[in-house]
Amino acid sequence: MLTRLSIRNIVLIEALDLDFGRGLGVLTGETGAGKSILLDALGLVLGNRADSGLVRSGEAKASATASFEFAQLPEALAEALDDADIEIESGEALVIRRQVKADGGSKAFVNDQPVGVALLRTLAASLVELHGQHDDRGLVNPRGHRLLLDRYAGADTARVAKAWAAWSHARDALETARTAIEDAKAEQDLLIAHLAELTTLEPQAGEEARLAETRSTMQKGEKLAGDLEELRHIWEGSDSPLAELRSAARRLDRIGGEHPLLKEALEALDRAVIEAGEAEDKLAAAAEALVHDPQALDAAETRLFELRALARKHRCEVDELPGKMRAFRAALDAIEGGEAELDALQLAEKEAAAAYRSAAEKLHDVRVKGAKKLDKAVAAELAPLKLDAARFQTAIEVLPEDKWGPTGMDAVEYLIATNPGAPFAPLGKIASGGELSRFILALKVALAEQGGAATVIFDEIDRGVGGAVASAIGERLARLAKDGQLLAVTHSPQVAARGGTHYIIAKSSEDTVTRTSVALLDDAGRQEEIARMLSGAEVTPEARAQADRLLEGV
Repeated sequence: MLTRLSIRNIVLIEALDLDFGRGLGVLTGETGAGKSILLDALGLVLGNRADSGLVRSGEAKASATASFEFAQLPEALAEALDDADIEIESGEALVIRRQVKADGGSKAFVNDQPVGVALLRTLAASLVELHGQHDDRGLVNPRGHRLLLDRYAGADTARVAKAWAAWSHARDALETARTAIEDAKAEQDLLIAHLAELTTLEPQAGEEARLAETRSTMQKGEKLAGDLEELRHIWEGSDSPLAELRSAARRLDRIGGEHPLLKEALEALDRAVIEAGEAEDKLAAAAEALVHDPQALDAAETRLFELRALARKHRCEVDELPGKMRAFRAALDAIEGGEAELDALQLAEKEAAAAYRSAAEKLHDVRVKGAKKLDKAVAAELAPLKLDAARFQTAIEVLPEDKWGPTGMDAVEYLIATNPGAPFAPLGKIASGGELSRFILALKVALAEQGGAATVIFDEIDRGVGGAVASAIGERLARLAKDGQLLAVTHSPQVAARGGTHYIIAKSSEDTVTRTSVALLDDAGRQEEIARMLSGAEVTPEARAQADRLLEGV
């Protein structure tokens, strides 16, 4: 709730510090005393537009600071602060400060941390609910009507939210699978063609290196064929060098025993024969290895070129072609398997949709019953508030399927008709601000405080009424404030008498300087102020006596 409001240099207020407590607090004062300045200052804290005209004449800047305290921080408020990385300890006050410069521009702070004005507007929904001549928040805003009805009706929305999450998940899975299959089908013919091409060629890992080596060897054999043939003729036949060496070795063997040198010569010649024989074997082996078949060479070159061309086509290395072939085959298999999977996902999505629809329809029925009960409760409050010719209706519209969500399939809005035969219209469209405030009061009483902001403010809810109606308004305001905090700006003595705390707003002038002040009244001050409200400019004994009776009657 709002515990303190500090104002510096805003319009006619030079410096003001107000403390607030629980229950009903009333603010009174003569017309033009400056009650709207308090609301303007609070509006700054809540994120309203910063108008430099609010800065007191002759000052460079103005500021408004509001402190709020909570037994337990509201969930929405905690989430907003967490999103803004603002930490608040248990039991710690939430302090919002807004500065406005006379030459334009403003700054906002939450617990001394600079923030954007958008955050203030977000926090405002949980902090203050203002109902007055230009009400555009709280119960007037249809965005909160469904939640209030659900709380009033005791609706279990968690089941619908869970069913919605399950349905959304099933739809996403189905859509993902369907898109994947459609994409694959679009390339199916191309996949088949690629796979057929690869299957025909049947590439093997390491094949490029083997073919390149075979081709290189054959090409060398083709180049050396003439030289090898000449060498073969040299080494073959009876007159070849090797044959001559062998003949010489045989002759030397016959005479080798005649002299040691001959024996050594024979040994050397034997070694030469052996080396020459090895050379002959190597030449024969080389000739065999380098033998080339023009057709085989052509086949090797053709396959190598085909493999490399296919690799370029698929933008990969030749050794990666077998992997490509497996990938294409797997993609085609997935298309076939995906059809069966798609059937299962379609069934799951259908079942999830049916479960959501069933839960949402049950929630709809609960809302319809709750709406009838709420309409009856509000109707009972209208006559005492001098709205007996008016009608209230909780409109529940079943939305088209594309508008369904975790909160169900319904749109909820509170409608009113102020005159017999007049059509129902949204709360915010009503012409009279006083009537609107009384409608809001009737609705809040009927809702029995089902949610809403921590602090509720009614600005001149009693405008244009008096007597029994004003008493009825005061009684209902006090009832609403019993377990919370409610502030009322009023001109009605019947309403003022109901206040647990009473503030008087006064304007004074000294030379050319005009100031607005606010003071907390004691019991005597309350009696005098209520007497003034009853009698006008001159307070009479009769007015004081009537004020006593009002205060004693609450």
